[in-house]
Amino acid sequence: MLLAIDIGNTNTVLGLYRLDSERPEFAAHWRVTTHRAQTADEYGVLFVNLFEMHGMKPSQVQAIIISSVVPPVEGTLRQVCESYFHVQPIFVEPGIKTGMPLLIDNPSELGADRLVNAIAAFERYGGPCIVVDFGTATTFDVISAKGEYLGGAIAPGLGISADALFARAARLGRVDIKRPAKVIGTNTVTHLQTGLYYGYIGLVDGILERIIAELGAKPRVIATGGLARQISEDSRYIAEIDDMLTLDGLLILFERNRAPRPRSRPH
Repeated sequence: MLLAIDIGNTNTVLGLYRLDSERPEFAAHWRVTTHRAQTADEYGVLFVNLFEMHGMKPSQVQAIIISSVVPPVEGTLRQVCESYFHVQPIFVEPGIKTGMPLLIDNPSELGADRLVNAIAAFERYGGPCIVVDFGTATTFDVISAKGEYLGGAIAPGLGISADALFARAARLGRVDIKRPAKVIGTNTVTHLQTGLYYGYIGLVDGILERIIAELGAKPRVIATGGLARQISEDSRYIAEIDDMLTLDGLLILFERNRAPRPRSRPH
């Protein structure tokens, strides 16, 4: 099996793929909180428990690939892979074979998760396309019709935007971020929900509108990330929601970087 791990600022997502068939098959996935101070043993026990809950063992893992935007956790997860799975992980970092030209000023600055998303989006949906990843930050990644990474944008995520509002406005209490029944609110809670929800959709669609105009072509817009389903419902541009985009991108990168299987010799 292949274990794909995406380490984000808020959550770490794990996906398992069976490699013993003609085409890799998705087996299971989990989402856990990213803890920068957690030790390798604490992560290891957590991962082993997740495996055992699904009737699987760490010894079934043959390979591991990791994308990360949290450098302090990378060394910890490397120890987990070596100590609990006895596998040397592949990290998505400069030098890995991507198959995608990066037409940006400094390719080494591009977050591993954004690169993985772009590769998966072009492989699955073709180009031109735009990936909107709703995470701690909301990222926009643009891929050309030829499969080139053209660039993108980064905006504060909805969660941290709301946190900033609640922290700085003393009389505003926290509310659930959800689609209100109507835009014109009649109390403080619905006022906040309208501003947060529709204000954020305005941010997303405003950036997408300008990207599409600059691109000069009609792209496929794919949303992923924790808040994708919540926000995409009222977007004028988002056409697809793909919860597995990052994990599938890690699978694609693994396939492009794995050693070729030895051919059986004729008898």
